Amino acid sequence: MLVETVSRASGKTGLHVGVENVQRFFPESISEIDLHLGHLQIRCSLNPEFWQGQPEIFDERLSAWLESKHLHGKPNTTPIRLAMVPIGTGTNAFRLRPVSFDEQGKGKQADAEKAVQVG
Repeated sequence: MLVETVSRASGKTGLHVGVENVQRFFPESISEIDLHLGHLQIRCSLNPEFWQGQPEIFDERLSAWLESKHLHGKPNTTPIRLAMVPIGTGTNAFRLRPVSFDEQGKGKQADAEKAVQVG
């Protein structure tokens, strides 16, 4: 799944997962997920708002990792797309990685197709 960085005014950077991705990959019965960030693995809590139209993940370690990799966005700028790949089945674990140029284009193409379907 493609996710995007999201920045808060407090200077923290997190991930905007998207409502459709939440419905597809995140059962409401889970309260945390494991993120594999290169050689680092962290467990992130999911707030109740995650399933109620605010599908964002914020964690200080995630924010620090995104900033160290220069994958953080700035407020009011274009978010950076990342791939969040499920690891195994039913494990609530995901690998986060930058997306290739081709993957970036596929995401933009899907967004455009959705806009055409809606409009």
